[in-house]
Amino acid sequence: MNAIQRNQAFLSDLFAGKAARRVAIIMEFEYASAPDDFAISERPVSDFVPGLVENYRRAAARQKLFDDDGVPYVKLTSNTGIFAAGFGCQIHRFEGSNAAAIPFVHTAAEADALKTPKHENVRTLARILEMARLVRKELGPNVPIGVPDIQSPFDVAALIWNKEEMFLAMLETPDAVQRLVWKCHALLTSFLDDFRREFGNVNMCHCPTAWAPPEYGCWLSEDEVGAISTGMFDQFCLPVLTDLSRRYGGLFVHCCAAADHQYGGFKKIPNLRGLNRVFQAPGAAPAVKAFSDQTVLMTAWLELPVVLGMLELSQPNTRWLLNMPYQPDEEAKRTYEALREHRLAR
Repeated sequence: MNAIQRNQAFLSDLFAGKAARRVAIIMEFEYASAPDDFAISERPVSDFVPGLVENYRRAAARQKLFDDDGVPYVKLTSNTGIFAAGFGCQIHRFEGSNAAAIPFVHTAAEADALKTPKHENVRTLARILEMARLVRKELGPNVPIGVPDIQSPFDVAALIWNKEEMFLAMLETPDAVQRLVWKCHALLTSFLDDFRREFGNVNMCHCPTAWAPPEYGCWLSEDEVGAISTGMFDQFCLPVLTDLSRRYGGLFVHCCAAADHQYGGFKKIPNLRGLNRVFQAPGAAPAVKAFSDQTVLMTAWLELPVVLGMLELSQPNTRWLLNMPYQPDEEAKRTYEALREHRLAR
């Protein structure tokens, strides 16, 4: 068994709750700069292949340098609006930041008038599939291909329907909101079904940098739930999240909102295999208490002292995946050794 096979076996066991060691450490690499967002660029997709191939090679070199728990894969990073664009959203480019979808629906009638597009007819999604084909041709079938940015169906709906008005509609015309969420779900699942079927050796991870077997489920961002009640979560979010988990064999959720109040709802998702929170006050303690018996807590972009403090909150059954931010080699070695010294990571 080589290092990558070893790591795949360990991460599979960690997400299944069977691993003896309870902490995975993944040291992030420095990404090559991209000339544009390939999903919305006017340039040929082939122009972006060298950059993605270079990023894969950097990830592989980083894993070899540290012998950490990472599994290198190709990251098809994109903006968050790739599915909303299929319904008619324009994508706005921000100077020095990621592009984003511009909402254009304002009423229930306008939402109901939208048709669910075929993913192969959506330019952003077609370019992602084209990129995956070109990268597969370049690197071969043994390299996992990652998915682009995956927003939840509810979050995609909140990109399409002007958010303030959609939140009011959740009270006034809830059925229209639910219908739009399920249309977004239909486009997402159509794309993911095709992606998995065509490329086989895929990594469904969207955020943070990690790997799990494709049969372990879909990864997505569920960020708008910080602004809604627990009852609204159960009404508008939980049904589609449950469906996605059952359809794909599990679910991994990223949430960067102030959403500790939704932990009860998250716990209702069947086979919730991983949760990546961007913690606000009161920090990680509520998540450790809520999820230690259920799922892997995944961290990203956090400095060493913060991560070590979080590890000290661990209960006997707490599992962690630590996606550490990029540091130059010598500094990163010190960080890695400090994490390896922790009793849970041995």
